[in-house]
Amino acid sequence: MNKNDEVEYCNLELRFDRLHIQNLIKDLIQEGYSLYWSESDNLFIISVRTGRKLVKLRFQRIKEGYKLVGDYMIKDARLAEWMEKLIGDMRGHAVVKRFRDRQILIENILFGEVIRLVEISGYQQRVLYQKGPLLSDQELTKMFYSKLGEERIEERKRELDAELDRLSDALARKDEIQATVSKEKLRELTLELFRLEW
Repeated sequence: MNKNDEVEYCNLELRFDRLHIQNLIKDLIQEGYSLYWSESDNLFIISVRTGRKLVKLRFQRIKEGYKLVGDYMIKDARLAEWMEKLIGDMRGHAVVKRFRDRQILIENILFGEVIRLVEISGYQQRVLYQKGPLLSDQELTKMFYSKLGEERIEERKRELDAELDRLSDALARKDEIQATVSKEKLRELTLELFRLEW
């Protein structure tokens, strides 16, 4: 990443437990960042000083621990690299927008892996990379203007909920085979939902 680039992280879906957050604080301090943190009933906030800017990482308390929420515009190259490593290590989801000169690169990341890369220059948009089958413009338009797309999204959401229940049961029974099958099915369903909703 060039020092003049800006990177925006949107729609982050990264989950943590308290120990992970403590380790994040240690990592940032070891990287030489000045920071402080605060906690309320709903949020844990880590404020990281990057030059004259302050980046506030907001972790929302959820049943299983914490979830990183919000959109973040980062100009500091080292902090951006750290954030990307975090997304990969945590197998998280995000939309990453890189602004350089008159160009925007947009990465859609699912389970820590880039599944779509789009370049926007002026009014032109090019898909540089797409994991899986690429729908044609005609198919996308048809789906957009029909209820088929919405129905398909609702159907996949129901399947996702059912599969989450199966995974939960498998984990409670310590059935590793069913848990692995469920996790793979969840990956496929999440990927399809991501494509349908994007």
